[in-house]
Amino acid sequence: MSFTVYFVRHGQTLLNKFRRMQGWCDSPLTKKGIDDAISAGKHLQNIHFTSIYRSDMTRTARTCQYIIQANQHQLPQPKVLQNFREQGYGYFEGNDSEQTWFMVGAPYNCQSYRQLISKYSIKASRDLMKAADPFKAAENDQEFWQRINGGFESLRQNQKNGDQVLVVSHGTTIRSLVDRFAPQINVIDESPENGSVTKMIIDEDQINVVYYNHYLDEQAY
Repeated sequence: MSFTVYFVRHGQTLLNKFRRMQGWCDSPLTKKGIDDAISAGKHLQNIHFTSIYRSDMTRTARTCQYIIQANQHQLPQPKVLQNFREQGYGYFEGNDSEQTWFMVGAPYNCQSYRQLISKYSIKASRDLMKAADPFKAAENDQEFWQRINGGFESLRQNQKNGDQVLVVSHGTTIRSLVDRFAPQINVIDESPENGSVTKMIIDEDQINVVYYNHYLDEQAY
């Protein structure tokens, strides 16, 4: 069995615009965010999705609506799959992003998220954030992947061979998936743009990344 999944990052939100940590907290799409979602819909308009999933956040629900509206086919109603929500940042939710990663990384001589994941890894950054969280509410790497793996298990149980599936998800989640399943792709220097598409082929025992972070009209979809 093999099926295709198009992971789309939601459109820009207010917290994205203000460079705030946004994991399990939520905020509305900006005007640019609506345009991001419309653009994603245009890029995927000819794909007849068998199933559509989104995380349980308002920002993915809104993005999903615009993608469905642009599609040329009669599509099923989206289902909520909480497993593919964003990484949970615990105490740091809503904080200034640069300040947060400085606080997490400073004890390890890292002043930014990029420095932290370059010197260590995306995996390590989750564990270091949980260690820095005074409430220990941030997700560590084991907790993150337990949740994500449950999402893939759900997809495998519910999809059939040849299905085309849309999953509207989040930036760090998509970046982490590509980092794990396609380590040859440089996700350190290239984070997924709002409204971007990442295509994967999933079979019974492996996941292959076809492309990552496509958002330009001239790119393949």
